[in-house]
Amino acid sequence: MARLLAGLSLGYFLVMLDTTIVTVALPALSPSLSDQQWISNGYTLTFAAFLLTAGACSDRFGARRVFFTGLTSFAALSLLSAFAFSPAVLIALRALLGVAGALLVPSSLSLIASAYPSAAARAKAMGVWAAVSGTGLVAGPLLGGLLTQAFGWRAIFVVNVPVALTALALSRSAPATPPKPGRVDLIGQISAVIALSTLTYALVEADLWLLPLSVAAVAVFVASQRRPGAMLPFSLLSRNLLAGAIVNFGLSGVLFVLSLYFQETRGYSPSSTGLAFLPLTIPTAFNPIFTGRLVARIGSRIPAVSGFVLMSTGTVLQAFVPGLSVVALALLGFGVSLAIPSLLTAVVGSAPAELAGTAGGALNASRQTGAVLGVAILGAILNTASMTTALFVAGVVLLAGAFLFPGS
Repeated sequence: MARLLAGLSLGYFLVMLDTTIVTVALPALSPSLSDQQWISNGYTLTFAAFLLTAGACSDRFGARRVFFTGLTSFAALSLLSAFAFSPAVLIALRALLGVAGALLVPSSLSLIASAYPSAAARAKAMGVWAAVSGTGLVAGPLLGGLLTQAFGWRAIFVVNVPVALTALALSRSAPATPPKPGRVDLIGQISAVIALSTLTYALVEADLWLLPLSVAAVAVFVASQRRPGAMLPFSLLSRNLLAGAIVNFGLSGVLFVLSLYFQETRGYSPSSTGLAFLPLTIPTAFNPIFTGRLVARIGSRIPAVSGFVLMSTGTVLQAFVPGLSVVALALLGFGVSLAIPSLLTAVVGSAPAELAGTAGGALNASRQTGAVLGVAILGAILNTASMTTALFVAGVVLLAGAFLFPGS
């Protein structure tokens, strides 16, 4: 059981690692802020857009099959990304990587739910899963900076291959879950992709004429989910999903803003920038395990609300007292490692067993949608105002998450 959990956690670690490992390398990939935003968002946009369909596929075709398909595809696409010869090609490959990553997340959650039927045992397992994967999310800037400076930016994609092969070997014992009949919700999927892509393009490129199309696509998506066989049953919708979006809005947006600030304003090298994020990285290596045990004892609400407050405090402190970056980033790291495991347990634990994959996909879709919007919106603020303004906005949004989270 421990071997399987390690393999599933390592698969999600890989997905989260690629969310942030490019952040420090962005100045080396392109001098254009627009290209930098798309290289970052190309991955998270398709990751967010296809998570719901991936969750439905996990429930309908078997979590084991979907997990292995996503893992092998991720390894192959990572290797191709290492040989990209232009920002445009890299953006396209990053978009395909996002689809492969989307297959991994709900399927791994579904396999954990099957392997740990007890609520308390599941909470502890998800704490381990979140600790390993959360480390990938925030270790990305450190590893990306070290690899970029030592071997060049292509190394940040090559490193995915041995990690994926290790995850495959560890998770071979994953049980085969019976497929469930159903169909792919094409209308829901297409409308979700259009809504996210047009909104992101409008924010990044300042072409606001696309906003009405995005709003219309959202309306079509909501209407389509009221039909039988929808990929996101309305029974799964809750304020937990909005809280999940807020977590990643703040985290991904802050990482994007600070990576550019450390390198372009303070003149840090890529490796020094990665090291600067260590106060954020270290808490996520151990605190989610504590959070999983805490949630198993007292529920998810108190840890989650505490996490949002810490994230908001750290972000605002970084905005107005940049000399206290170590303290600010440590608060952000502890906040993230309290909030995310609590959200996972609340959402997956409240869903019917047969919808575990869909519930996991819904939460992670909301989180990655928040990540896309965080990079796009805070990047736009950074382009027109200042780092202080961008971080203050992020801090206010994160504080709102403390009031939105209903918990369980």
